[in-house]
Amino acid sequence: MTLAFDGTVLVPVADPDDGARTAAALAPLLTATSTVRVVHVIEKADGAPDKAGVEQRKEYAAEIFDRVREGLASTDAAVETSVLFGTDVVDRIFEEAKTNHVDAVVFEPREGGLFTDLLTGDVSRRLVKEASVPVVALPRGD
Repeated sequence: MTLAFDGTVLVPVADPDDGARTAAALAPLLTATSTVRVVHVIEKADGAPDKAGVEQRKEYAAEIFDRVREGLASTDAAVETSVLFGTDVVDRIFEEAKTNHVDAVVFEPREGGLFTDLLTGDVSRRLVKEASVPVVALPRGD
């Protein structure tokens, strides 16, 4: 059986390299009727001062989106991008998924050891365990 996404998928990306890797893994699975809604969540500190300004973070998101578009340029899929803000990344991703009636959340798990997972809250694991829509973890590329 071959997996293909012919509807709308929400693709959260964390940084430019994550965007490029995810796009490379996702591109062969897209069809002419696919819509890829790429999101970058800017985690707000819930009252604490942010490490970087909003404009700086939006510029970083634009760099991420450029890398994803490059990786999906060979496909016929429609690509949409959004910068999201929230105090909890996973909750914000699922809120966006429900609001936009996506068929699935699709991501490529990032590398990280147990210590990194403990520090970051392991977004990948939470995406799967707390899923309110179908979630597809793409196989990691080389």
